[in-house]
Amino acid sequence: MFPFHFMFLECMLLSKINMSFLYAITAFGVDAAFSYKYNQQYGICNKDGLAICPGFSTTHVIPFVEGEPVYRGSCRTNIGGYHITDYLKQLLSLKHPQHMTKLTWEKVEDLKMEHCYIAPDYFSEAQLFQKGTKEAEHKTRCWQLPWVPPPTEEPPSEEEIARKAAIKERQGQRLREMAEAKRSSRINELENQIHGLEFLLQQLEQVEENDIAAFLSDTGYVSRQEIESTLVKLTQSLRKAKGERKVEQAELEKTDASMNEKYPLIHIPDNMLSLEQLKEKRRQIFLKTTTEGRQRAKQKRVEEELEQEKKNQEEEERRLENPELYVEQMRAKYKELSEKIDQRKRLKTNGNHTNGNNTSGGVGRGERLNAAQRERMRLLTTAAFDRGKGEDTFGAKDEDWQLYKLMSRDNDDDDEEMDENEAELARISARLQEVDPTFVPKQESGPTQSAAEIPRVRPLTKEDFQIVLGVERFRCPEILFRPNWVGIDQVGLDEMTGVSIRRLPTKDEDLEQRLTSSILMTGGCCLFPGMSERLEAGIRMIRPCGAPIKVVRALDPVLDAWRGASVYATKLQFPQQTFSRMDYYEKGENWLRRYQLQYTL
Repeated sequence: MFPFHFMFLECMLLSKINMSFLYAITAFGVDAAFSYKYNQQYGICNKDGLAICPGFSTTHVIPFVEGEPVYRGSCRTNIGGYHITDYLKQLLSLKHPQHMTKLTWEKVEDLKMEHCYIAPDYFSEAQLFQKGTKEAEHKTRCWQLPWVPPPTEEPPSEEEIARKAAIKERQGQRLREMAEAKRSSRINELENQIHGLEFLLQQLEQVEENDIAAFLSDTGYVSRQEIESTLVKLTQSLRKAKGERKVEQAELEKTDASMNEKYPLIHIPDNMLSLEQLKEKRRQIFLKTTTEGRQRAKQKRVEEELEQEKKNQEEEERRLENPELYVEQMRAKYKELSEKIDQRKRLKTNGNHTNGNNTSGGVGRGERLNAAQRERMRLLTTAAFDRGKGEDTFGAKDEDWQLYKLMSRDNDDDDEEMDENEAELARISARLQEVDPTFVPKQESGPTQSAAEIPRVRPLTKEDFQIVLGVERFRCPEILFRPNWVGIDQVGLDEMTGVSIRRLPTKDEDLEQRLTSSILMTGGCCLFPGMSERLEAGIRMIRPCGAPIKVVRALDPVLDAWRGASVYATKLQFPQQTFSRMDYYEKGENWLRRYQLQYTL
């Protein structure tokens, strides 16, 4: 009875068999035994020896004594070429996840057979790659995937640059002319509207008071005051369009005259007024003061608007003259203000100090105060300390009250400057969004969170389409000697020889030496470079010192099993070793289990 019958290779033997009996007469045997007998004919191995066959899914070691296999001494491990390919596929998929679709099973199988090898000493080989030596670079292999380089743009010639500059100049000139035409049209329109309102006011002077409502019914206005208010607004708009900054002196004098006529009691002495007139004078003074304040604020606001309009016009002229330079300057100013604001926020958070790691947080109250706040805290501390030294005389002198002014003063000039910078930053950001479509404003960040950076897309290069095989070249075949790396708790290839020798029915040192002096490797995994040297070194570690050890490889590890079976089928005794379906029906499964092919080639 064969202890490892499930490892046998069933062979359909066609030689010297009539085609009508093709499926009626059958024989089967072990692939490693056929390969060993075939190589024995050519003197590759002796009659006594070991056949090591790392196949696709399993690995077998079969001892041969007097040319016949001793299946009781056989050893099997569930590791083979399938596991090596699967392990290599996993490692490359983890290393290059962007190319998982390229790592098909067939391609990984080709990479395994083309680039993998057995390291004489795994850990020494791994240290070479860990240190990044030149030898490791020489052993690294690269598989280049299909890649088409992006087209390279040649730098423009001087004629092209001059042509583009001329086109930009013409475009700028056309834009300036359009802007000037638009401005002139606006000025003419405002002047016509002002002349129309002035003519309407002149006509109102000739209309009686009771007929004003009927006269204005067709004009869209209700009263003289509404017309005057509209006239003032149009006049201001005209000044803005013309770029005027100051109000005309005549209008100021006219306003002062109207103020004097409206508040007649202001310049009259009090001794010449009655009690009722004094009350009315105080009321007129209050109204005049309030009105003057509103007028000054309004005038200041108008002047600021005119100033801002002037700046906008100047900026627009600069942009039209050289748009690229304008955008570049605006971007530089935006970056400068943004960095300045971020720095002030950090200093305000840390109080001009760092916490040892140049990061915010973990600082005390004193470190969070700015210079003005620390000065106020010092004054408070000094005042409290002096007060406890005897009689409290604080406040007796006028100089002492200056302390209250210093302590109560806000001194938030930094905050005001910061607000101005933030307003200017917002204006520049809005302007850049108008003139530069590629501009992306900086995102606001919290006190403990840095500003989100915009990811920069790097163009793909040739190196991005390469599969690099470094340590994977010898790490994957290493599982033949260390199956526990892939979760298989069994012995490795070198230890299997010791297990097979120990399973022999007789303990004979001479037989053991003859077996180890003729070790034949067959199977697809024997094609890895360095397999025989590594296997010999591993067997020498478990054998006595000085024991003869010789490891050879089959002539053709992949096809020698088939060739051995075909040679056996040509022998005259082959029909005697076959059996038919009727034999199986008559003798049963147990007889088939005890079936053993006589490997006599």
